Amino acid sequence: MKILSSPTLAQLSEFDEIIDVRSPSEFKLDHIPGAGNYPVLDDEERARVGTIYVQESPFLAKKIGAAIVSKNIARHLEESFMDKPKSWRPLVYCWRGGKRSGAMAHILSEIGWPTARLEGGYKAYRKMVIESLEALPGSFEFRVICGETGCGKSRLIEALSRIGEQVLDLETLARHRGSVLGKLPGIDQPGQKYFESCVWFTLSGFDPKRPVYVESESRKIGNLRVPQSLIEAMWKSRAIRLHAEIGVRQAILFEDYRHFFAHPEALNERLDCLAPLHGKDAIDAWKALIAGKDWERLLGSLLEQHYDKAYRKSIVLHYKEYTSFHEVSDPTESGFTALAKKIQAE
Repeated sequence: MKILSSPTLAQLSEFDEIIDVRSPSEFKLDHIPGAGNYPVLDDEERARVGTIYVQESPFLAKKIGAAIVSKNIARHLEESFMDKPKSWRPLVYCWRGGKRSGAMAHILSEIGWPTARLEGGYKAYRKMVIESLEALPGSFEFRVICGETGCGKSRLIEALSRIGEQVLDLETLARHRGSVLGKLPGIDQPGQKYFESCVWFTLSGFDPKRPVYVESESRKIGNLRVPQSLIEAMWKSRAIRLHAEIGVRQAILFEDYRHFFAHPEALNERLDCLAPLHGKDAIDAWKALIAGKDWERLLGSLLEQHYDKAYRKSIVLHYKEYTSFHEVSDPTESGFTALAKKIQAE
């Protein structure tokens, strides 16, 4: 069986599985969302073959590389592909759609699976993501959820998703809650390129005729930059404002930051980052509240002295008009579901 004619990036959804045969480090840096990593050369093997190619002989490097690639493809067949039906349609890609993907695609097609190799490989994919993100955000009508820290914006986003609305959850894609205390326990943020891939992949699956709900964000979420075209499209969009009394906000933040309260040393370390903004005396006062486990006063002070001031400065600059205003009084899942349905009906 011949390898199918090279598909384009617009045809990704037509395949049962996307196979990335690049090394694990290449895959970690960025990959097509949903792809599985089945390297024909791992990082050490790739470095070894490359060194032999440059320092000894290209011919010797090709022989050694072919032997390693053959062993790795055989292992993937035995461990991962053996139970695939005859109708299984895989799409294979490497860096430029060259020898690595060619080797895997050749074996799979010879077995009888209708296999395709991505035209241009990852390099073409990355170029497309960059170009697409310049224009794609402008295709949608965004509805931006705004509100002070702790009013439940992320919970509303989750509720809107549950009832079937189109949601771009940037904080979930970035694996970060977007503030100085936003780092999630035990979870690293993805690389910038993969974050952009996830944004592109999510937006490309949406219907431009329907609104897309997104939480108001700054230019950066943790260490990641929100694509400029997206942040500008959000600034031009209609906003929905949430408000909650201080007690509700404290209750929500206590749940969100519970991991910090279990490990005060990590909380102290994060608060040190605010010293340039608030000075040593303020940081010491917050740390004293932490030492005394006075979480209610700590959260109230952080909201009043840090979060609310920063939020008001940003929100006035970028979101001056609101289409609706909603009071958050029931911070439970059912409460946010009811609020989501109310907004859906607007």
